Amino acid sequence: MLEVSGLTRHFDELCVIEGFDLTVARQGFTVLIGPSGCGKSTLFDVLTGVVPKEDGEIIWMGKPMPHLGKKAAYMQQNDLLLPWFSLLENALLPAKIAGADAETSKTKALALFERLGLEGFESYMPRHISAGMRQRCALVRTLMFEHELVLLDEPLSALDAITRRSLQSLLLLLQSEFDKSILMITHDIEEALLLADEVLVLSRTPMQIMERFVLSEAKPRHISDPRLIEIKEHVLNRLQKELES
Repeated sequence: MLEVSGLTRHFDELCVIEGFDLTVARQGFTVLIGPSGCGKSTLFDVLTGVVPKEDGEIIWMGKPMPHLGKKAAYMQQNDLLLPWFSLLENALLPAKIAGADAETSKTKALALFERLGLEGFESYMPRHISAGMRQRCALVRTLMFEHELVLLDEPLSALDAITRRSLQSLLLLLQSEFDKSILMITHDIEEALLLADEVLVLSRTPMQIMERFVLSEAKPRHISDPRLIEIKEHVLNRLQKELES
């Protein structure tokens, strides 16, 4: 579905990404995990066209693209809800920007509010609800883009453990119920092992894939699974050595 080859990006004298290759399978869940500052968010910025690539190819459905700005939905760590809009108004922004039919879009958004546990909160302002509920609204807004590929940049990192676990199950719905292909960044190894079909362990800058783990265990998973415990310890040790090298 998505192939990235030879991707390169510098910032002044710092080489953040050089010759980076990546493949994302259709309806797969790929998770990137690596040291802070290794270039994960820069990769997303390049993929979405926020910053231009210097070299390499981005191939979408077999066709070269300068970026995926109109092909991928992008959900970030902060919910980025507009404080002067209600939750429903925030969720409808993608449809409004696209010029979609207002009533059809509202019907779809209301159905998503119900499915993601926000029914009854449509008229609330972002400041009046919890961080977890704001992220649910951000997830509704992401789904309203109707893009098959979803980029998730640490969308749950600012949440408490209980809320985070609840929203992890919603992220799985993106793949299982909404047929999305997902590329996600996280610093939480357990989260990666619970959600991913494939975990890519990244090096320091210039960012490269050091190891790849394919996870065939059925979802939902339990972190007490002996194989997941073994992978977790291995990844922790590998990242620690990478930071110390």
